[in-house]
Amino acid sequence: MARLRRRAAAWFALFAALPAIAAIAATVTATATMAAPPVAPPPVQAPVPQQAQQAQQLLQPLQPLQPLIDAATPGATLRLAPGRYQGPAIIRRPLTLDGGGAAQIVGDGRGTVLSVRADGVTLRALRITGSGDSQDRIDAAVWLQGSAHTVEQLDIDDALFGLHLQGVSGSVVRASRVRGKALPPGLRGDALRLWNSRHNRIEDNVFTRGRDITLINSPDNALSRNRFDDGRYGLHAVFSPRLHAEGNRLERTGTGIVVLYSPQLTLRGNHVAHALTDGGAGIVIKESDDATVVGNEVLHCAVGMKLDTPVQGRGRLLVRGNRFAHNIVGLFFYGEAGSGRFEDNRFEHNLTTVAISAAGAGSAHRWSGNQWDEYQGLDLDRDRVGDTAHEVLLFADRIWMEQPMTTFFRNSPALELLDFLERLAPFSAPVRVLLDPRPRMPGTTWNKESLP
Repeated sequence: MARLRRRAAAWFALFAALPAIAAIAATVTATATMAAPPVAPPPVQAPVPQQAQQAQQLLQPLQPLQPLIDAATPGATLRLAPGRYQGPAIIRRPLTLDGGGAAQIVGDGRGTVLSVRADGVTLRALRITGSGDSQDRIDAAVWLQGSAHTVEQLDIDDALFGLHLQGVSGSVVRASRVRGKALPPGLRGDALRLWNSRHNRIEDNVFTRGRDITLINSPDNALSRNRFDDGRYGLHAVFSPRLHAEGNRLERTGTGIVVLYSPQLTLRGNHVAHALTDGGAGIVIKESDDATVVGNEVLHCAVGMKLDTPVQGRGRLLVRGNRFAHNIVGLFFYGEAGSGRFEDNRFEHNLTTVAISAAGAGSAHRWSGNQWDEYQGLDLDRDRVGDTAHEVLLFADRIWMEQPMTTFFRNSPALELLDFLERLAPFSAPVRVLLDPRPRMPGTTWNKESLP
C-alpha cells in the first residue's frame, strides 16, 4: 500500500512539472534559432563580358555613320570603334571601311543598308542587318557599283537581298556570311545577285535562307568553295557565258545548279544534294554549248542532271568523272540532238537511271567507261571493264515518260509487272536510250587528278 502511494506521488509530481519543461524547451529552441547563421541567397551569375557588352550596346543610341564616311579622305582607312551605327549609308569615294568584327551597321528597315557608288572600296569585318523588304527597290544589305572592290568577312543578317552587284567588275567577295529574312523561299531576295557584272570572284562564303544565287548577263565570273542551303535555286545563271563554278556545296535547295543560255560553262568538283522541289534537279543545263561538267557529286535529287540540247546539235558537252547516286532519276534528256561525251561517271542506286522526253532524245551522245550499278555483264579477263556493252532500253518506262500524267504510277507494282512482261516477251519494239561499249565494273576507282 505504501508503495502505491509513493508511485502516485511521483506521477503527480511529473504532471505538475510538465509546463516548466515545455517552457525550457521553447527557450532553448528560440535561442538556437537566433544563434544560427542566416541562409545566404543563391549567387547571381554575372553575365559573361561579351553578353554584357552586347546588352550595353543595344541600350545605347545608334551612332551616325554617314558623317564619318563623308569626313574620310579618298583612299583612307576608316576603322570603326565597337558599337552600333545607323544606316543607311552611302560610300562615294575609294576607302576602306573596317569594322574589326565588332561594329554593326543597322538599317532602318526601309531600303538598302550600305551602298557603294565608287571604285576601289574595301568592306571588311562588318556586321550588317535590317534591310527593307521591297523586291521592286531590291532592298539589300550591301549594294555595290563600280570596280576593284574587296568585300570580306562580312556578317549579314535579316536582309532581303544579301549582296547585290550591279555593273561590278574585277572585284572579290570572300569569307562572308549571309542570312536572309525569315520568309518563304519565293518571297525572299537573292542571297547574292550579279547583274551585268564580269570578272568577279566569289569565294569561301556561306549563304543560307536566301532565294537564289543569281547571275544575269554576267560573263566571266568564278564561284569557288561557297556554301548555300535552304533556298530555291542554289546557283542560277542566265546569259552568263564562261561561268566557272568549282568546289561549291549546295544543299536543301529546290534546284541545285541551273544554267540557261550560257556557253563555255565549267562545273567542277561541286556537291549538290537534296534538291527535291521547284524542278528538283541537281544540275540543269539548257542550250549552253561547250560545257564541261567534271568531278561533281549529285545526291538525293528528283533528277540528278537534266539536259536540254539545242535543236541544231552544235557545241560540245563533256560530262566526266561525276557521281549520280540516290536520285529518283539519274539523267533526263530533252531534245533530239546533242553531241555530248559521257565518260567515267558513276550511276549508283538511282530509282531510274536514264529517262528521256521522247524517243530519240539524247541519242547522239557518246558513252564510254561509265559505272552502272545495274550492269549485268561479266568481266572474265578481269581488266575491270565489262566484256559486253551496257545497253539501256525502255519498255514500260515509255508510258510515264511519254505520258506525264502517268508519272504518279511510276515504279508501281502494275508498271513493274508490265515492264517484266515486256522484257520477257516484247509486244512492242523497245527504245534504245544509250549504249556504253566499255562499261566499268562496279567498284572500280579511277584517278580524278587526270580529269581535264
